[in-house]
Amino acid sequence: MKKTKMRVLKIIFLIAITSLHAQSTVETVTDTELLGLLGDNLDLYATLDLFQKSKTIEEFETSLNDEKTGINNLDLNLDGNVDFIKIATQQEGADFTFVLQVDVLEKEVQDVAVILVAKDKKDNVTVQMIGDENLYGKDYIIEPKLETTAVTANPAYTGSNTVVVTSKPSTVVIIESEPIIRYVYSSHYLPYYSPYYYGYYPVYYRPYPVISINIYGSRYGYYHINYYGGHRHHGGNTLVINNTTTYNKYSKTRNTSNSVHINKVEGNYKRNNYAAVRKSKNSNNKSITSKNKRTVLSGRTNTKT
Repeated sequence: MKKTKMRVLKIIFLIAITSLHAQSTVETVTDTELLGLLGDNLDLYATLDLFQKSKTIEEFETSLNDEKTGINNLDLNLDGNVDFIKIATQQEGADFTFVLQVDVLEKEVQDVAVILVAKDKKDNVTVQMIGDENLYGKDYIIEPKLETTAVTANPAYTGSNTVVVTSKPSTVVIIESEPIIRYVYSSHYLPYYSPYYYGYYPVYYRPYPVISINIYGSRYGYYHINYYGGHRHHGGNTLVINNTTTYNKYSKTRNTSNSVHINKVEGNYKRNNYAAVRKSKNSNNKSITSKNKRTVLSGRTNTKT
């Protein structure tokens, strides 16, 4: 009996140590890290990571809208389902602009974010992703990083807590070796113009329900390890847009939705997120209550027998 107890205690101890180690090495996004803005429903770190690992622009669009990846949780028209995000491509020489857009209504398009890919005369490639101001606040910029840096709070964050995130060292990212970069600068590249629009979507796309922001926000912290930016600092310096000429040209054609603006001002998105949180909590509570009832009934049955 003593040997058995000792074995059990050793197993419990090992499980506890393993759990603590996992918690110390895996970074997660907590409620205090949320922006308090629409962009909380589309993690740009995870999105940029997906972009770089995609083999084509069309594949990126497909994966981004796949429920299995779970990266897209945007609901700009507040119908309870995740919106389809289409990709609009712009190119000028070796500079590419990939715009993420949502058709909110039949005649209203809202840009979500833009990815800038550029190559200089020495064939050095830079990649940056900039969140739209309506969804992420001003100057929300992220890019691949080579080392871990300290971070500060997002000035657009509406909460009261200061955000400080620490994580394990990132791996070195060779941008030129990423699948999507090799593709766009290859002879096989074909400009992609999404054929989809409001009410007309690909056969693979099935609208799926939005999940609560507290659940969504906890899924993608580990993507932040290999990127820096957002409304955070890198080495004490604020990130700046590398290719301002290309970005300024894009800005002249930037799409904004009046419906999104109104819903944002009226606080409809925040109420929608809170409602989703309450719905999720109620669902969990019902599950726990149901489980407790089964336990009680089981206990009564055992008592009778």
